[in-house]
Amino acid sequence: MSEKKSVKSRVQNFGSFLSSMVMPNIAALIAWGFMAALFIPTGWLPNENFNKIVGPLLKYAIPMLIAYTGGNLVNPKMGGVVGVVALLGAIAAAENEVMLVAAMLLGPLAGWLLKKLQDAYDGHVPQGFEMLVNNFSAGFLALGLSLISYVLVAPLISGLTGILAAGINFLLEKSLLPLVHIFIEPAKILFLNNAINHGIFTPIGLDQAATSGKSILFMIESNPGPGLGVLLAYTFFGKKEERSSAAGAAIIQVFGGIHEIFFPYVLMNPKLILATILGGASGTFTLEILKGGLVASPSPGSILAWLAMTPKGSYLATILGFVVATLVSLLVASFILKTSKSSKTFDQASKDLSDSKNSSKSSLENETKSFSNISKIRFACDAGMGSSAMGASILKKKLKQAGLLEGIDITNVAIANLPKDVDLVVTHKDLTERAKQIVPNAIHVSVDNFMQAPEYDGVVERLKESENPQLSNENSKKEEVEEIKEEKADILTKENIVLDQNFQNKEEAIAKVQEMMEKSGFVGKGYQDGMLQREKEAPTHFGIGLAIPHGTNETKKEIKKSGLVVITSKKGVNWDGELVKLIIGIAGKGDDHLQILANVANNVNTEEIVNELVENGNKDQIYEILTREEE
Repeated sequence: MSEKKSVKSRVQNFGSFLSSMVMPNIAALIAWGFMAALFIPTGWLPNENFNKIVGPLLKYAIPMLIAYTGGNLVNPKMGGVVGVVALLGAIAAAENEVMLVAAMLLGPLAGWLLKKLQDAYDGHVPQGFEMLVNNFSAGFLALGLSLISYVLVAPLISGLTGILAAGINFLLEKSLLPLVHIFIEPAKILFLNNAINHGIFTPIGLDQAATSGKSILFMIESNPGPGLGVLLAYTFFGKKEERSSAAGAAIIQVFGGIHEIFFPYVLMNPKLILATILGGASGTFTLEILKGGLVASPSPGSILAWLAMTPKGSYLATILGFVVATLVSLLVASFILKTSKSSKTFDQASKDLSDSKNSSKSSLENETKSFSNISKIRFACDAGMGSSAMGASILKKKLKQAGLLEGIDITNVAIANLPKDVDLVVTHKDLTERAKQIVPNAIHVSVDNFMQAPEYDGVVERLKESENPQLSNENSKKEEVEEIKEEKADILTKENIVLDQNFQNKEEAIAKVQEMMEKSGFVGKGYQDGMLQREKEAPTHFGIGLAIPHGTNETKKEIKKSGLVVITSKKGVNWDGELVKLIIGIAGKGDDHLQILANVANNVNTEEIVNELVENGNKDQIYEILTREEE
């Protein structure tokens, strides 16, 4: 059983990673779809000039965006840049093909190889040469990968996509495409659909859309009809306590496109998977007959997104494909619900879920300290866009009503993007194993339904209990607070505020910042290179006489502890054409310095305030403004 779960988890991880590359760039796919629908010769508004944008957007921009995202996910330190350069070799070799699959391969591969290379020479580079080595090593790796992708990757990807496309075309010619729903619908319930959708259907669908203006492959997994049919069946024939929730879920399913919302209803009665299979197959069969298709992948999979992505002349097919899928699913699901005697209610399903977690309950009870320090809660689903967002809203409302929301950051994310410092993670029970692999030290709450989870009340109760510790615990908390205050006080001291300095240029000013921070033990010698590099990448002045120089990600290792220094200059210093009079140097190891930066944003936000501080302010006034706690 554990081996099966492990395989399922690996497929989920793969699909989630593909989704993490594609979903952030879905806007580009939508933009391309609209351009194609409007400006190609058979579009709504044919335009020869605007049509010239359609090809390059699909051939170059979209694959490059995906490659950059994939490389950056694996290695934020130039992984995306190397991935894009590597991909260009494949794009150049494949003149008439869209290298979307190559982008999904080369982006992460480039990021991973660069990470391995950086790890190999980390700690062996002479001080001051880090930037040189980083840039040249990334550049040579990008060069090598680009040549390899031209010679090897492009032909391999072309052959692979050719085989897959031939298989899809065979199913289309033989009218067998509806049979894929035998695999697609169960995959949805198990959160495995992204691997199929983004790994196969989207790349081949884009190729088809580029040549014929639309593709039916965009409509297979995204059809909201099968799920809507199940929810309507529960609305009409479900038990009393299920009807109202199913009706609300149906609205979210069809107009919001959040398919995960119908999963628990199928899991309550697994026979209903037959309804979704037959509904999906009927919808696809209808689309085949009427030659339906969309110009791009709809996201989310709602009827509104379907209509928006429908090309000229295909609206009847789109509407009927949705309606037929809904009606068939509704009829089959209604029959199953009316004849089934073993259908579970939400309460029964929740009880079963609680029983299945009894073995781990004791370990959760031993996490009292963790509950007393909860500050970051994350709801995670596969894409981080739909069901998890609703769950986060519900728990946030419950915490607010209980007076517990203050100091707790709660939001939703894709499961692959769970932060390492999260305190509590809420996931669907089928995704909990993956979440534990990513953040094993967090508290994990497994739910059967994000919309109606009794576990939320349990979380609220545990947090309430942690709000009323014994007196000894309160005293220890006070001591911790005092320690934190002392640490924050060390971030900016009056000794690190110097007034009325004169500099010939910004480089001199940055050297003074380095001198003060190094003397205070905030940074090592190499931090100055990072501050200078940051200025080349993006100047740190704010247009109001204020500059906040700081290092790059590559020089974070030079930071020994968080600290700030403040310098004023009545004469001012030329900072890339901006006259800067107030300079705040930052070295941020954690988040301790963020309160001071928040005070800068709130209290030093106009040129008049900066001039007043520089001309008339003293150390005490500047210190008070930058360190006072906001109400």
